[in-house]
Amino acid sequence: MGKTAIGTIGLMLTVAAVLFCAAGQGQQPVPAAPANAAAGPSGDEEWEITPESAKAVELGLEWLAKNQGPQGNWNCRELGLVSMGALAFLSAGYTPDKGKYGHNVRKALDYVISNAKPSGLLNIAEAQHDMYNHGLSTFVLTQAYGMTRDPKIGKALDKAIKLICVIQGNDGGWSYQAVPSHGGDLSLVVMQAKALRGAMDIGLDIPQQTIKLAIAKVRKHYWIKERVSDGKALLLGLSESGDEKFSGRFTYQGNAGGKPSIAMASAGAVCLQEFGQYDDFRIIRSLYEATKDAEQTMKEKMAASKDSLPLDPYTLYYLTQALYQVGGKYWRQYYPIIRDNVARTQIRGGRNRSEQNGSWQANYGNPYATAVAVFVLTIPNRFLPILQEAPADSLAKSRSQAGQ
Repeated sequence: MGKTAIGTIGLMLTVAAVLFCAAGQGQQPVPAAPANAAAGPSGDEEWEITPESAKAVELGLEWLAKNQGPQGNWNCRELGLVSMGALAFLSAGYTPDKGKYGHNVRKALDYVISNAKPSGLLNIAEAQHDMYNHGLSTFVLTQAYGMTRDPKIGKALDKAIKLICVIQGNDGGWSYQAVPSHGGDLSLVVMQAKALRGAMDIGLDIPQQTIKLAIAKVRKHYWIKERVSDGKALLLGLSESGDEKFSGRFTYQGNAGGKPSIAMASAGAVCLQEFGQYDDFRIIRSLYEATKDAEQTMKEKMAASKDSLPLDPYTLYYLTQALYQVGGKYWRQYYPIIRDNVARTQIRGGRNRSEQNGSWQANYGNPYATAVAVFVLTIPNRFLPILQEAPADSLAKSRSQAGQ
């Protein structure tokens, strides 16, 4: 697989939804952030981090560290959850064995790596969780390897990436189980897409056919809703002919059906961006639908209760990344809303909930919710390799080059 053999490079150079427990190609790798992770963005990006969001991150990391457990897995066998915990620390700038939380990062990554199967599969839960856990864990390993060049991480990552490429179905998708299979929904594609893009960002070659098939698969999950009026098309910067004249969004099953969701509308946009399809009109159309629904959902949830995240963790994870990737007015308008609502829903104070102070709660448990919340609040740090590439300031600018 060419440069994808990370072990060789090491010798030369050195979530239906995620099911968790209830508890540019050739780009040069980016050096790790300072171990103390004190520095944040500067200049025009200073608005992205507030004192309240910074405090929430600090308390969230403390809670994750305190509740990690001796095995480093937050008492859970879902490697995706464990990897998400590691990602929270990495996104805050902490790398294995360095800084205040270096030991916590190391424990989490070691738990994931030590449980890799001979095939490279990163799942020790039931087989139906194979590619959810594997995709998310592999993505996190790409980020950890890009920040450290740790050969131990590289060895596991090499096999994990190869497995994703080998078991891709002829239609470009992946099955829930780690076997070649035709079909699979959008949630499975986006998990593997992020892993593949993470590998490309740290300088690894991925077979072009793998990417080509995956892009075609993602586009099949775009659901055409209705024709857009000339006025709205002009407002959104869409052309006046072809499929761009129709509103739509990504769904689990595309035009085959399936209830529309904010998570999948965002995930499809993330997929195409990860694969470099910045011109694709589907990105802006789907993100428009996602943000419209998200804004209403957050208003309703925050009005009813501030005891849980404003959106479920799975949705927050993809929506925030989609907004960051597109950038421009979408990032500027919606990220502050998400940031402030996430910080506001953190559990703080009260003797009856002292063990939960600093965490967030959601359907899949406090460890997962807290890891996602910290990740969302630390995206502006841009410490992760996948965030180093500047987000597109204007999708309209890229679309003017060639619509698809």
